[in-house]
Amino acid sequence: MAGCLSPANGLPTRWPWLVRCFQQYACRYVRKHFHAVQLSRSGAAFPPTDEPLLIVLNHPSWWDPLICTVLSRSLDCEHYAAIDAMALQKYRFFAKLGFVGIDLHSLRGASVFLRSGQAILSQPNRVFWVTAQGRFTDVRQRPLQLQAGVGHLAARLSRGYVVPLALEYTFWNERTPEALVRIGVPLNIADHAGWSAQEWLNQIEAALTANLDRLSAEAMRRDPTAFVSILSGKVGVGGIYDLWRRLKTWLRGQRFDPSHETPRQGGAA
Repeated sequence: MAGCLSPANGLPTRWPWLVRCFQQYACRYVRKHFHAVQLSRSGAAFPPTDEPLLIVLNHPSWWDPLICTVLSRSLDCEHYAAIDAMALQKYRFFAKLGFVGIDLHSLRGASVFLRSGQAILSQPNRVFWVTAQGRFTDVRQRPLQLQAGVGHLAARLSRGYVVPLALEYTFWNERTPEALVRIGVPLNIADHAGWSAQEWLNQIEAALTANLDRLSAEAMRRDPTAFVSILSGKVGVGGIYDLWRRLKTWLRGQRFDPSHETPRQGGAA
């Protein structure tokens, strides 16, 4: 995958206009397939972007890169992400979006990950998104078994934050699913300068596990007021059923609400 990287600094050559187009595409595509992208109110906020951010997330689904692309709009930074090298061979334009191809099964791949990660995170206003499990994994799996490379990368950094990010996909009361997100408490690199790679790995895994557990508990409560919608998508059932509901509300002189959920204070339309 060396051909996808800039020889000067080991970074992929991003095309900003293509990144903006892909963000718009991702938002449209997610709106089409999800009821909403929901951010937990109980979580932390992203740290200031005047420091580089290493965002470490779990990897439950094919949707993860698109959901992260939606989230990236709230961070005015240069965004990069690790991706399987074979996938990048298949979708080469991803390199122009800031994706770094990593061979998960070789020492060379580990070297590329560390070299690229250090180059990315050597400057402020940069974000490196890493699915540290290295494979699709159910949100309920414990332990998380993160790849060791993320600990080695954190140990080599001199500044910035490590941010544990939890993702979960679930169906509540609508036909389409919810994409749930929770930001964990950031770990300040400067506060833990003496940690070894193993200590970093242990701390990142513990932080991500705790964050996933909190998000899972909130998902089971099915309380939308515990979240803020950062992107709204499909509501209602569609077809004849929604046509009949729309007709009933029109005859009653009411405003039609296509959502399936019954309002808390009254009955269904």
